[in-house]
Amino acid sequence: MKMNAAQIKQTLDQLDAEAIPATHAVIPQLEGLFGEHTYFLDKSGLNIVEPLEPEDESGCQMGVVVNLASWTDAGSPGLAPHEPESTDLVVTLAASRSN
Repeated sequence: MKMNAAQIKQTLDQLDAEAIPATHAVIPQLEGLFGEHTYFLDKSGLNIVEPLEPEDESGCQMGVVVNLASWTDAGSPGLAPHEPESTDLVVTLAASRSN
């Protein structure tokens, strides 16, 4: 999912990561591999956030962090892509709206 600035800020308030700017030169390559998303780097590697359906009547929009690539060993730091792996990390993307 592509996030707006407010969603990115809210995600970064909950996740110890850095968002890769949409204007970064690596974005076209990442989008070619993984699709259009907002990408985050953290200690585990390259991640995206996928929206979850609201589980209750509160209507909060939540998202699960999905790891796409992991850091290789410290001798030659880099990212090794793998099948997307959902993590246990869930972030709040938007508060519920009052009717």
